[in-house]
Amino acid sequence: MKSWWRKAPAAANDDRLATEAGGAERALRRLEWTVIRRLDGLLQGDYRTLMRGSGLDLADLREYQHHDDVRHIDWNVTARLQTPHVRVFTEDREMAAWFVLDLSRSVDFGSGLKAKREISAGFVGVLARLLTRHGNRVGALVYGNDLEAVIPPRSGRRHVLHLLHAMERRADKADGPAQKGMTRLDDLLKSAATLMPRRSTVFVVSDFLSEPGWERPLGQLVQRHEVIAVRLFDPLELELPDLGLVPLRDAETGEQLWVDTHDAGFRKRFARLAAEREATLRASLAKAGVDALELSTSDDLVEAIVRFADLRKRRTRVGSGASSGSVKAVAA
Repeated sequence: MKSWWRKAPAAANDDRLATEAGGAERALRRLEWTVIRRLDGLLQGDYRTLMRGSGLDLADLREYQHHDDVRHIDWNVTARLQTPHVRVFTEDREMAAWFVLDLSRSVDFGSGLKAKREISAGFVGVLARLLTRHGNRVGALVYGNDLEAVIPPRSGRRHVLHLLHAMERRADKADGPAQKGMTRLDDLLKSAATLMPRRSTVFVVSDFLSEPGWERPLGQLVQRHEVIAVRLFDPLELELPDLGLVPLRDAETGEQLWVDTHDAGFRKRFARLAAEREATLRASLAKAGVDALELSTSDDLVEAIVRFADLRKRRTRVGSGASSGSVKAVAA
């Protein structure tokens, strides 16, 4: 696998970066005005509950719950009380967050005004800006045909610009030759485990249209990090409308075929297979123990993030042992 470190520019080159990344600058300003300003009021006070950090200061002891990290079991207290207990630590105010970005050809798809790639960039821009404004550091792994860039964690608005510009550069490459075979999400997750030595919050942003085998590396990533799956999808991937005879092209391999969507039987089979794929994906994410945020190309990003924040707050209130959940962010 081809991979290398693409270092963030030094402070002296930040102005040059902003000039070169004009599209990223415009996109970030738009997000700051249309999304982040709305979130500032809605998420007021949620800084310490949107994500769980890791800490060193012991805050409390409580009984072990299902899905708790066994590494936090206090064996002395467990032996004395004859009931498993875990240590609860004070959350660090500074955290490192990583975005594991699947920017393969399939995320170019969108049946409406926006493609999955644009939804991905909007989510990353908003979360990265919210985190870095509080002094947290964010980094990213960018995957296209392969692992193409590793952006080490840094803080600050200009670093967010650098991250968005890297996503823009990947979008420009999408106009080239079709990639060879389907996405190998397992390779990306294995690289993430290798390149993130310290415990972090990891956002895996992908449509999860990949060759099989990614479930095991995801589970291994969860053992060290707090992992959140951000699943991108388009409504047309779940159910086909009656459009007559239309060409369908595999975005990743370039293979194309004509299908008769007027055939009600074909549409039902398509919907059934899509539902089975959805159920399998959700079961795999739940088995790995990750929270899942489902982002549709028709969603309102503010509502999606607020609903996800509500899920995180509920999990924090009931304890870190609560089972993982999924938020399907559909605009009201």
